[in-house]
Amino acid sequence: MPTTRRILPALAATLLATPALAQWAPTRQVRLIVPFSPGGGADTTARLFAPAFTAFLGQPAVVENRAGAGGTIGAAEVARAAPDGTTLLVDAANQAVAPFIFRNLPFDYATGFTPVSRVTVYPLIAVVRPESPFRSLEALLARARAQPGRITYSSSGNAVSNHIATAVLARRAGVELSHIPYRGGGPALAAILAGDVDFGFATVASAAALAQEGRLRPLAASSASRIPALPEVPTVAELGFAGYDQTEWNGLYGPAGLPPAIAERLHEACQAALRDPSVVQRLAALGAIGLGNGPAEFAEFLRRERAAMALLVREAGITAD
Repeated sequence: MPTTRRILPALAATLLATPALAQWAPTRQVRLIVPFSPGGGADTTARLFAPAFTAFLGQPAVVENRAGAGGTIGAAEVARAAPDGTTLLVDAANQAVAPFIFRNLPFDYATGFTPVSRVTVYPLIAVVRPESPFRSLEALLARARAQPGRITYSSSGNAVSNHIATAVLARRAGVELSHIPYRGGGPALAAILAGDVDFGFATVASAAALAQEGRLRPLAASSASRIPALPEVPTVAELGFAGYDQTEWNGLYGPAGLPPAIAERLHEACQAALRDPSVVQRLAALGAIGLGNGPAEFAEFLRRERAAMALLVREAGITAD
């Protein structure tokens, strides 16, 4: 009985302390590393979430762009950071593709990070500059068939969502296109506006306003259904490519070894951001979808997505060059 009297209070203290782990808070500013230049979907997501993260966590959340090498430079910085919740990665769908096209990376995408939440999904739009001779996606693809390799397109980098979306379209259409990668969504879009490339897929976040202003001509939406912000723009699927559905999703990650209590607290911060009226309004205006999946659900999604992307990379011949 005396032993029991000693054990029970100790056990009660342990149980009472356990919920407090979920109340983790950082002791210094939180770095949100975006592995692309400003202007793309990952950057937009990070900048939308930063104010809500700051309010929820009680420390400033600061967005830092670390662009280059298809997103692997910024990812490497987070992979080698201490797993204390203060250095995080806001990355795009290249997380699922990069492992199969980049060799000799200083980290492993499958084991170098702790998935926290898949937070947003952005449809993509195939766009050209207003002066382009291509007034429809069909016209562009017809030229590509007549002149293999002459039509150029930009992307945010090798293996990122708009590269994959265009590679899948080219494969489905049976055409050869020339890929010119840039260091993020902003520079890739600037190349289209400047006429340095013929076209490209851009996120609704970065291209919708320009299309509405007449500074870009939208040709087709990558999503399964039309984009509310641009309802007159047909989907690629409507234009003869049934089942085509390519979008950019963005997720939040910590370094490997991030304690589950910290990961869950960061997931709660994501959910708080998605409840913020200004974030809700902005995402709706961009045609984006807020998800806020938890760590376990996100990890399972990544497992399935990487298996699918491994097959796609092999069949479509996607490379890092």
